[in-house]
Amino acid sequence: MALKEMAKLASQAKSQFEVSAIGIVHRLGRLEIGETSVVISVAAPHRKAAFAACEWLIKELKRTVPIFKKEVYADGEAWSEGDSEASF
Repeated sequence: MALKEMAKLASQAKSQFEVSAIGIVHRLGRLEIGETSVVISVAAPHRKAAFAACEWLIKELKRTVPIFKKEVYADGEAWSEGDSEASF
């Protein structure tokens, strides 16, 4: 489901911004605090469009893509459903 949503976002960004290619990768598995969890790449003739598309993509990914995470603490753990506010 998350892959379909990311593909949909890439398609929307291509039609909304003047960009030629988009790649989105979200890591799976255990990550330490501060590790990179998502990479978004955008190719465009002009950097303004590329940066705008990239900013839109990360905001929409955080808002719409169903990515769940298990946060592990020294005294326990909890599941987080992601931020509801905030290569294809």
